[in-house]
Amino acid sequence: MRLLTVGNVFSGGVLLRLAMLVYGLWQDAHMTVKYTDIDYLVFTDAARSVWNGGSPYERSTYRYTPLLAWLVTPNVWLHPVFGKCVFVACDCLVGWLIVCVLKTRKLSDHTQAVYSALWMLNPYVANISTRGSAESVVCACVMAVFYEFQRKRIVSGSVLFGLAVHLKIYPIIYAIPLLVLLNSTNFGSPSGHKQSTSGKQTLGNRIASLFNVHRVSFFVISASVFCALNAVMYAVYGWEFVDETYIYHVSRKDHRHNYSMWFLPIYLQFYSPASAFMGLVSFVPQALVVGVLGLSFDSDLYFAAFAQTFAFVAYNKVCTAQYFIWYMCLLPVVWPYSKMGLVQGGLAVGVWVGSQALYLQQAYRLEFLGENTFGWLWVAGAGIFVANNWILGGIIAKQRVVSLFNVDKELKAKKEQ
Repeated sequence: MRLLTVGNVFSGGVLLRLAMLVYGLWQDAHMTVKYTDIDYLVFTDAARSVWNGGSPYERSTYRYTPLLAWLVTPNVWLHPVFGKCVFVACDCLVGWLIVCVLKTRKLSDHTQAVYSALWMLNPYVANISTRGSAESVVCACVMAVFYEFQRKRIVSGSVLFGLAVHLKIYPIIYAIPLLVLLNSTNFGSPSGHKQSTSGKQTLGNRIASLFNVHRVSFFVISASVFCALNAVMYAVYGWEFVDETYIYHVSRKDHRHNYSMWFLPIYLQFYSPASAFMGLVSFVPQALVVGVLGLSFDSDLYFAAFAQTFAFVAYNKVCTAQYFIWYMCLLPVVWPYSKMGLVQGGLAVGVWVGSQALYLQQAYRLEFLGENTFGWLWVAGAGIFVANNWILGGIIAKQRVVSLFNVDKELKAKKEQ
């Protein structure tokens, strides 16, 4: 009897999360260091303000869409752990979508179980949602977007994309590979439209092909959903919603230490105009790398998105552990097509973990021992940046780019190898 099945993986994943939820309640009640993420307390306070007829932005440091505060209002009138249960449910939804993607790509049941376990049985992933981080909500929405486009459901995929960008602005980067994907080869020509068979196209035809009906539909629908949600929130909460939810993240200057090597220069110039300038300049290399990666992998939507997200997090001016979830949810659907061997994969994981461990050692000396380790923190952050670039380069070099829709051809080619 095979133990590693999709059903067993999901049962184990759910039990793992329930156990961590219960343990978290115990740790919060009995230990000085709390299990619950500080952000969860911010969500709950914002929900309380909403429940009492106020604005979620009455709670300082609440810089998210009001939808999140509305979602967890049962924290106030039902039970404080309600929001965590929602986040855990979204966490498990990501796991289910991973299996759906792998099944659609015609991978075996055993393979589905192995790679879904990377998410469902991963204690790091379970820790993020059970501590009360809302990243699983965005990840579930992003995975649902990709799965809908994989099923060629442009309308529902576009609606979900508009929602995802409203929830958190970073998924806007996926517009690039989605627009690449939405060509006439993948989605067909509109009814009544005949493609040129002469092998020659006029400039007008080439321009028209860039703005085909699929791309226009995607833009109009997703933009309409995004703008409609924002209009509602603006009508209720005014400019404060725009400022806290979007503008803050563009002009953000974080003086607390984090994995980004931009942290120390911004910290040292925090009250100087130079710090705001550095915060904006940091977007330039990030935008260039993310944009190029989004254009580089043709119709392999999942790998393009994975590479983009990995680079986005590595180059971001603020980088915390929960951001890693953004690309970890995509790893199980791209790893089956990697040619990276066990030794190379183990080395990449070792470098990824080791670089963070070196950083955390310096952070511990700063936070708990009171030592001035700011310089070493910056060196460790630079080490993480170099390590992430090396890891991403190795992953790209060993990845077999697989078209989203030519599954049968890819399987045949793999068998012939």
